[in-house]
Amino acid sequence: MLPGIVLAAGDSRRMGYPKALLTDPHGRSFVARILTTLAAAGLTDLVVVTGRDHDAVCEAVAVGAVPVAPLVVRNPDPSRGQLSSLWVGMDAVRTRSAPGLLATLVDVPLVDASTVRTLLGVWDRTRAPVVRPARGHRHGHPVIFDRAVFEELRRAPIDAGAKAVLQAHAAEVVDVPVEDEGCLVDIDTPEQYGRLGMGS
Repeated sequence: MLPGIVLAAGDSRRMGYPKALLTDPHGRSFVARILTTLAAAGLTDLVVVTGRDHDAVCEAVAVGAVPVAPLVVRNPDPSRGQLSSLWVGMDAVRTRSAPGLLATLVDVPLVDASTVRTLLGVWDRTRAPVVRPARGHRHGHPVIFDRAVFEELRRAPIDAGAKAVLQAHAAEVVDVPVEDEGCLVDIDTPEQYGRLGMGS
């Protein structure tokens, strides 16, 4: 089974509050919800990458009744960009021995475990360099990277992020059609959070 990395190191400037600590209508933090989803899909090697809110995220994970205890690691300088957090996560899961990795964002909390299982199955059959969910022409999270692109991820320009790898392998990326709208829902602002009836 692949390791799973949850990227939660952003400053949440537009939200004005750490997105990892936002709660769903059941009172569960976004970070605990995502970890529970990944565990339900069968992932057991989980890593959360934090930033300035490291201690608060650790607490949210501890009280979140997550069925698989993740490793929580801190990006010492998340201002470098999202790719730097992925590097920190890759180091934490010792990716030299992993056949691939699954990465997702803490601000995409509504993805369903069935979508994650579907992505894992497609990657296992195809070993494509990148596997991601899609609805129509829109693609979402999580994203699976095969180990074949690990070194490219580590060499990618930090300002371009993982998009550089996606562009380099555009013809080989497997977009997996799913019915799960949650894989596309990125919650970045209080308005988006409110429209979804979250935290009520």
